[in-house]
Amino acid sequence: MKSLKWAMVLLACTVGPAAAQSPRALTLGEAIGRGWSNGVNAMLARLAATGADTRVGETRAALLPDVSAGASVERQTINLHEFGIAIPGFPAVTDPFTLYRGRAQFTQLLYDAATLEHLRIARDSAVMAGLDARNVGQLSAALAGAAWLQLASAQATITAREDDSVTAFALLDIATSRVNAGAAPRIDLTRSQTEAAATRTALAVARNARDRATLELARAVGLPPATPLVASGEPVLAGDSLPTDPDSAVALADRRRSDLAAEQQRLVMLREGLTAIKRERLPQATASGYIQTSGTRTDSLYRTWNIGVGVSLPIFDGFRRERREDEQQVRIDAEQVRLDDLRDQVDADARQAVLDLASARDQVALATERLRLADEVLSEARDRFSAGVTGTVETTNAQADVAQARDVLIQARLAVGVAQVSAARALGLLDQVH
Repeated sequence: MKSLKWAMVLLACTVGPAAAQSPRALTLGEAIGRGWSNGVNAMLARLAATGADTRVGETRAALLPDVSAGASVERQTINLHEFGIAIPGFPAVTDPFTLYRGRAQFTQLLYDAATLEHLRIARDSAVMAGLDARNVGQLSAALAGAAWLQLASAQATITAREDDSVTAFALLDIATSRVNAGAAPRIDLTRSQTEAAATRTALAVARNARDRATLELARAVGLPPATPLVASGEPVLAGDSLPTDPDSAVALADRRRSDLAAEQQRLVMLREGLTAIKRERLPQATASGYIQTSGTRTDSLYRTWNIGVGVSLPIFDGFRRERREDEQQVRIDAEQVRLDDLRDQVDADARQAVLDLASARDQVALATERLRLADEVLSEARDRFSAGVTGTVETTNAQADVAQARDVLIQARLAVGVAQVSAARALGLLDQVH
């Protein structure tokens, strides 16, 4: 039992840097939520959406009154002949005098169809920016979910390698006892020592992979890279909300995918832009006026005012407007192509998600059965070796089969988790992960 005791010491002492302090446990839902809220790209997209909201107010300002006020003091002379005034006996240029003036004026747009359409475009642009931000947030959440799954898989691999180590050192104890008793050749002990060394190496590699996965997860969820993390809970999503029928999955994706909604909104905006260009041909009505006080002395100022309404109608601009319409129509046609392609992509993503989920679940069932059979073979080989019926070749092969079966099961479970996160992303359901 000496070798087995050393194995337990090895498992207890050979720990990664992440264990230096108490690790922070994260569930898959928490990782996805933090990726959505704290991912750098997601935060930048939300800031861009906020900027689009502010541009709505900037566009609306064109419909509000423009009011200004000013005051001035001027020292001047006037050339009367410039105004056609010639008074006999008076000089052509007046003596210098001081003019005091205060003025308040306003301009108000009464009607402009193009400006109203641009305001509608700005509002739709804000909606589109919000959808784009949601889409980027889902991408960041999916990346965080994938990083969590990698960490969960790395932790499971460490557990598997630890189990392999316990088995290897147990068989090493048996081999040592039998060789010392003269019941087995020396090569059986050498094979067992080699297998034990191989399991120690595999365990060290697995722990390094765990530490690297921890760094990746910390980055994905917006935590300092040095934060120790552990993936807690089940390594897969509860798939009850994910449809298993391809047509149902496609219909759900069409309703839930934010990138598809954003692309549809972008097409609406381009069409509204074409409408705005066409409405520039319509008349524009404005009102303006001012009130003013002026005079050469501050105690004798005279008030004047003006108010008026004007209508302007564009007639000819060198066909620039027509060319802009043609250019905008090209943008609309290109956007329609992109939208049709995205619809096909959404359809394919939804159907592929259903296929991947079914395949991954079948792999887990098969891998579970394979591990069960490999464990039975190893148990029988161990019993035969203890009884002296066989040598270490049989146990070494059985150990390798169990280790491989464990790895296959870990990868199958990882495939299920990845398939469910990908399906939730493809169907627009990542916000429902808890």
